[in-house]
Amino acid sequence: MTAAPQASLFTPAPQVPQVPETADAVLEGLDPEQREVATALSGPVCVLAGAGTGKTRALTHRIAYGVRTGRFKPSTVLAVTFTNRAAGEMRGRLRQLGAQGVQARTFHSAALRQLQFFWPRAVGGDLPRLVERKVQLVAEAAAHCGIRLDRSELRDVTGEIEWAKVTRTVPADYAAAAAKADRRPPRDPAEIDRIYRRYEEFKRERVLIDFEDVLLLTVGILQDHPEVAVQVRSQYQHFVVDEYQDVSPLQQRLLDLWLGERDDLCVVGDASQTIYSFTGATPDHLLNFRVRHPEAKVVKLVRDYRSTPQVVHLANNLLAHARGRAAEHRLELVAQRPKGPRPLSTEYADEPAEAEGTARRVKELVASGVPAGQIAVLFRTNGQSSLYEQALADAQVPYQLRGAERFFERAEVREALTGLRAAARFGGNDSRHDDTAGLPSQVRAVLSGRNWSPVPPAGSGAVRDRWESLAALVRLAEDLSAARPAAALGDLVAELDERAAAQHAPTVEGVTLASLHAAKGLEWDAVFLVGLTEGMLPITYAKTDEQIEEERRLLYVGITRARVHLSLSWALSRTPGGWGGRRPSRFIETLRSGATAAPLGSSAGVPGATGGRPDTKAGEDSGQDGFRTAPRRRAPARCRVCGRTLTEAGEMKLMRCETCPSDMDEGVYRRLRDWRETRAHQLGQPDYCVFTDKTLVAIAEAVPESETDLARIPGVGARKFRAYGTDVLAICAGEDRAVAQDEGGARAERNSSEK
Repeated sequence: MTAAPQASLFTPAPQVPQVPETADAVLEGLDPEQREVATALSGPVCVLAGAGTGKTRALTHRIAYGVRTGRFKPSTVLAVTFTNRAAGEMRGRLRQLGAQGVQARTFHSAALRQLQFFWPRAVGGDLPRLVERKVQLVAEAAAHCGIRLDRSELRDVTGEIEWAKVTRTVPADYAAAAAKADRRPPRDPAEIDRIYRRYEEFKRERVLIDFEDVLLLTVGILQDHPEVAVQVRSQYQHFVVDEYQDVSPLQQRLLDLWLGERDDLCVVGDASQTIYSFTGATPDHLLNFRVRHPEAKVVKLVRDYRSTPQVVHLANNLLAHARGRAAEHRLELVAQRPKGPRPLSTEYADEPAEAEGTARRVKELVASGVPAGQIAVLFRTNGQSSLYEQALADAQVPYQLRGAERFFERAEVREALTGLRAAARFGGNDSRHDDTAGLPSQVRAVLSGRNWSPVPPAGSGAVRDRWESLAALVRLAEDLSAARPAAALGDLVAELDERAAAQHAPTVEGVTLASLHAAKGLEWDAVFLVGLTEGMLPITYAKTDEQIEEERRLLYVGITRARVHLSLSWALSRTPGGWGGRRPSRFIETLRSGATAAPLGSSAGVPGATGGRPDTKAGEDSGQDGFRTAPRRRAPARCRVCGRTLTEAGEMKLMRCETCPSDMDEGVYRRLRDWRETRAHQLGQPDYCVFTDKTLVAIAEAVPESETDLARIPGVGARKFRAYGTDVLAICAGEDRAVAQDEGGARAERNSSEK
C-alpha cells in the first residue's frame, strides 16, 4: 500500500471568489429550482430542501439578489439558523456575494442582542446576568429539595428543564406534558417538578437568567411593550429561517412577534431530517406552513449534488418505507454526481471484530488517497465510541471525537478507574471484592458500588451514555479474561492505563468519530455507519411509531452524510465467542427487500465478518438488490462433541466442553506452540499476545485448510489473521515455517501486526 498523499506546506491558499459584478451575475450557476428560490423576493416562501440539494446556496443567493437589486436593504434582513457555525458560514457567503451588513444569527444570539438593547427601557436597570453553569444551579436546586442526583442524572434533569422551557411548560404542568410527549424522564416527574420550581426560584433570588430565558424574556417584552415591537419590526422587515423543521414552539412564538402582521418570510427545511424532538423541535411548523400561509410559494429542491447515485438511491429507499405525517412530505432526491462504488454491508460476529474491520477499511481508504479528515465513523450513542477509538489507535489512524469527550476522559470512566485501582491495591485483603471470583465479576462488583447495574436503564440521554461507558469496561475485562484466564484487576488496570495513554495523543486532523446527532449538517467523502442492530437503531427506548420513525430519520441523516463511500455494519454479539442472537436493524431489512434500492455489496470473506463466503454462488444468500441476506437469528453455540449449549468463553473458543475429548493434532499443536514462542520473542510480547493457548488448541483441532476456515475460528481476529494467517496455514499444511531471527524480520512482523 502507498501512503496517502500529504498536502504541501507551500500549497497556495485557495482563491477568494470574485464578488459578482451585477445582480444578474448572482444568479449564475444556480439550477432552475435554486434560481426560483433566489428570485422569489416577496414572502411567504417555503423551500422544501432535501439533503445535499444546496439549500444554503439558494438562501444566500436569494438574500444577495434582493440586496443587489435594491429590494432589500442589508440592515433590514434577519437570517436565523440554529448553530453559530451555520450562521458564520452564511455571513461568509453573503460577503462573497456582495451582501455585507445582513444579520445572520442564531435565534438566541438575535434575541440576546435585542434583550440587551431594550431591557433598560422596558424593565429598567441592568439585564440580569446569564447563568454560566446551569448544571451547577440545578444541582443546588436538587440538593435543596433533598434529592440526590448523580452526574448523569444531573445532565438529564437539566435537559428536561430546558425542554420544558422551550415548549413553554411551567413546573406545575411538567408531569402531564412529559407524559403526553412520551418522554422518559430520568427521575420521577414529581421530583423534576420540584427541582424545576426551586431552580426558577434560585434564579429570581440571585437575579440570573439562562439561555431559555433569553427567548422567553424577549417574547415577554415584545408582547407587553408594543412600542418595542414596533421598533423591532421597523428595523427588520425581511426574515429567513434555515432548518425550519427544528423550530421549537418558543422560537416560533418569537418569530411570530418579529413578523407581526407581515408575511415577508422565507423558511427552509426538510421534515425527513427532524431528529431533535427530544429538545422540543417539531416539524409541525414546516408542515403547516401552507395552512398558516395559503398564498405561500412552495419550491422543492431535490437535485442532490452531494452524494453518488448509489448513496442517493439507498437514502430514497429508506424513506420509501417511512410512515407518518413527515413521510407524506418526503422528497425524492435526484442524484447529480457520477456513479460511484456500491454501498457496502457487513455483518460481523462481534463488536470488536466490527471495530477492527472498520479500522482496517478506513486505513485502506487513507492509503488509497482519501484524506483522513474526509472519513467519518458514525454511531447511535457516544458510549459506542470506545471500541472505535481503540481500533483506530491500534491501526495508527489519527482520529478526532466530535460532540463528546474521549472515552478515557469521561468523568464516569475516570471515577471507575480510580475505583479499580483501589480494588487492585487491596487485592484479596479487601472484603468488598472477592479475589477468587473471575475478573469480570470483580469489575462488576467495583462498578456496582458506583450505582452501575448489568441491566441497562430504560431512559435515554446522559444516564444511558454513562451506563454504556461502564459496560464497555466490563466488556474489556471479559476480553482480557478470555485471553488470559489468570488475569487480575492489576492486569486490567495496566491494560486500561496503556489504552488511555495511546488515546491521549495530541489531536490531529483525522477520522471523525461522532454520534449521528452530532453529524447533522456535516458531510464526508466516506462514511461508516456502525452498530446497526435492533436495540441500538432503533434504540431500545423508542417504543411508539413516532419514535421509531425518528430513528429512521436519524439513519437517513447518516446515509446522506456520505459523498462517495458508504458502509453499513452490525455485529451479532457484543463479545468474541458470545451468543450471536442479535438481529440487524429493521431498517436494514427494509433496504434488503426494497426493489428500488441501489445494490449494496457485502464484505464476503473478510476476517471477522460472518456474512458471505468466498465460494458463494451467484445469487446465493443475497436479495435481488445485491444486499446480502443475513440470518435473522443465530443459534446458541453448542459443543461439537456432545451437543451441550456452551456458555463459557473458553469453551466457545474450542467449540466443545472442556471435559469432552479432544481430537487435536498433537504435531500441529507443537509446531504452532514453537512458532508462537519465537514470534512473541521477536515482538517482545508475552506468548498470549500472539495467540492464547485455547486458540492454539482450537486451531490444532480444526486444522484449517483455507483462509476462510481459519477466519472462522474464535480468537483469530482480523488483525491476527493478517499478521499470522499465512504462517498458521503453512504449519497446518505440514510445512516447516522458518521464522526470521534478525532484527529486520522482527520489525517487519511488528509492522504487519499493526496493519
